[in-house]
Amino acid sequence: MLLAAGRGERMRPLTDHTPKPLLEVAGKPLIVWHIENLVRAGICDLVINHAHLGGQIEQALGDGSRFGAHIQYSPEVKALETAGGIANALPLLLPFPIGGKGTEREDEPFAVINGDIFCDYNFASLRERVAGLKTNGDAAHLVLVNNPAQHPNGDFGLQQQRVTDSTPKLTFSGIGLYQPGLFAGIPRGSIAPLAPLLREQIAFGMVSGEHHQGLWVDVGTPQRLVELDRQVRSALHSHSTKQSKNDC
Repeated sequence: MLLAAGRGERMRPLTDHTPKPLLEVAGKPLIVWHIENLVRAGICDLVINHAHLGGQIEQALGDGSRFGAHIQYSPEVKALETAGGIANALPLLLPFPIGGKGTEREDEPFAVINGDIFCDYNFASLRERVAGLKTNGDAAHLVLVNNPAQHPNGDFGLQQQRVTDSTPKLTFSGIGLYQPGLFAGIPRGSIAPLAPLLREQIAFGMVSGEHHQGLWVDVGTPQRLVELDRQVRSALHSHSTKQSKNDC
């Protein structure tokens, strides 16, 4: 699931007429970078929630076929926050309806990724982590990153691949794997944040984690967007130049 329902208040005026996940980096919408990387990792069945200017997202991405993906949408009249949005989309995320036929697969974990981040995380790793999540019974698996300048105190600790509430703390990247049961108590259409659910499970010792030390940017302000665009264009140009020299 790609989260794309946020209003993007800090990105105004850019988001007054364009949903934040469609803002471009190096000529490509943020959310398209995710879609292409997910498909490259073999994750092709996607659910995208949206609220603010959501019609633009559906128009831009369609059914996902041109990316090699299959996209379904979970529209929200108003943004339901992270856990509320996930709970609202559960019927699309689960192979079978809860309580319906084929319940042997209803508890399959799924990945959730913030649509307004940019990273070089290898999403194929999530497929590898699913087996561990199912085996050890954890409620979630979180990808943590180094604390950015705008969030110096971090969110969670990490000790021996277990997420804790101890220090030093890292920042939650907005990339995670979740068991559907984590959201079973949230009525569809209700507003609910994710952090309280995670902290409850962390206190029970039921959340695993990893530390991604590569590129990760929370594209939260126009200035960060401009800087990221410059950085990615420079990297692409450098790669293209090296490739041309190799071809020669």
